[in-house]
Amino acid sequence: MKRYFLRVNLLILLLVLPFAASAQTLESKLAEIDQYALKVMEDWNQPGMAIAIVKDGKTVFAKGYGVRQIGTNDKVDENTIFAIASNSKAFTTAGIAILIDEGKIGGWDDKVSKYLPEFRLYSPYVSDELTIRDLVSHRVGLDTFSGDLLWYETTYTDDEILRRLKFLKPVRGFRSGFGYQNLMFIAAGKIIEKVSGKSWGDFIKEKILAPLEMNRTTVTVKDLRDNAATPHNESLGSGLRALNRGNVDGAAAAAGLNSSVADLTKWIKLQLGRGESNGKRIFSEKNSWEMWQPAVLLPLSKAASEYMPTRHFNTYGLGWNLFDYQGKKIVTHGGGLDGMLSKTVLIPEENVGFVVLTNSEYPVYSIMQSKILDVFVDAPKRDWNAESKARAESSKKTESAGLAKMNAARIKDAPPGLPLKEYAGTYTGEFYGDVLVSEENGKLVLRFKPAPNFVADLEPWHFNTFRIKWRPSVSYDFPPGFVTFSIDKNGKTDELKIDQPNNDFWFYELQLNRQK
Repeated sequence: MKRYFLRVNLLILLLVLPFAASAQTLESKLAEIDQYALKVMEDWNQPGMAIAIVKDGKTVFAKGYGVRQIGTNDKVDENTIFAIASNSKAFTTAGIAILIDEGKIGGWDDKVSKYLPEFRLYSPYVSDELTIRDLVSHRVGLDTFSGDLLWYETTYTDDEILRRLKFLKPVRGFRSGFGYQNLMFIAAGKIIEKVSGKSWGDFIKEKILAPLEMNRTTVTVKDLRDNAATPHNESLGSGLRALNRGNVDGAAAAAGLNSSVADLTKWIKLQLGRGESNGKRIFSEKNSWEMWQPAVLLPLSKAASEYMPTRHFNTYGLGWNLFDYQGKKIVTHGGGLDGMLSKTVLIPEENVGFVVLTNSEYPVYSIMQSKILDVFVDAPKRDWNAESKARAESSKKTESAGLAKMNAARIKDAPPGLPLKEYAGTYTGEFYGDVLVSEENGKLVLRFKPAPNFVADLEPWHFNTFRIKWRPSVSYDFPPGFVTFSIDKNGKTDELKIDQPNNDFWFYELQLNRQK
């Protein structure tokens, strides 16, 4: 009899042990992530960060680090609101999916012209053939970030932004490659508006945010409540600074949402639940699969493969990036606005999802993405933080060398070719609108009429070239840039060219000619 009970107790123990080990393993994984986050925060002097992790339908980790704004003691917690920027794109595609499920949109391959007959691009053929799938998979032929100056800091409405798209020139054939496009998501948001009869924001609130009880998430910065993080970045030649929160309402469907990690766990549960969460069906399982299917290939260079050897493909679906890592399919998206960087990551095979939100432009969000991903796919140990620090140091040396080369190329004792007042005038282009140059107190001042915060002083460099010194009203941390005036045969200025290096906005697209 004792042997019988011994065998039964041993059997129970053998059944229970795997579950206990699994729980302990999860606990140790979360502890490892937490300790790594503390180290990363310290090493980068990161103002604030929040992380949440969902596993098997439950929130297993939700924590804030640091402060909402430098110079204060206002702590970040799991309910602190951050701008999630381009993570908003997946909400837009989910909105399209809902309308397809409701029968109000025929499908992803419906022509855009069916809903936006006035929508025109550079080519009549592309305008006529463009589908909703094309809009939300970045394959229309435009360059990555092409046209973003139309919405960044401007007062243009989404209608006015879309009206100006026909002036943008493609860099590749239609559907022949990937070019990340915020403007096409603005068009997708306009389709939601036309079909539903509601604004993009109201539709997203009604159909997604309210059912999921994402009560602190807002569709505009104007609705931010208490406990909201402040964006930060480093301005050229100075340390970390707090920024004003940017208003991106003209590009809301591409980058408009603000949320907390606590709220975003509900979004993650919906995604891992294939459109269902807590018994509520938001969009169909069929459309969940559609959004996670590759629609366009992204380049995967030799250097990228060497950096991450287990990644064999890199694609974009409908509002989501898709790639493989350590034999697992990864569904992810990032978000970036001035002073706010973030990442959402899903590992469907592990039933895991997580989100990292930060209030600076340091690579902390990316470091933590890689660390958490490694922990949950049991990847070999790798110190992403140390690697990022080394790259940052190398970049600083490259930048310093570039500045030295730029200064050495300056032609000294070469004053402006014309009196300053002769450069003043209105320079305009069909795509963007007016850029104003005025003489004020013996100096030239540059103003972008559609973007009131875009103001710069122009300092003589040599001949008809002036260095741009952006005023503090400009949040973007631009490196040194230049304005050059072309002179016509009559000795008058006829064109203004802006050479402003950066990774996000293409000033060469402005094509600014002097108004006669």
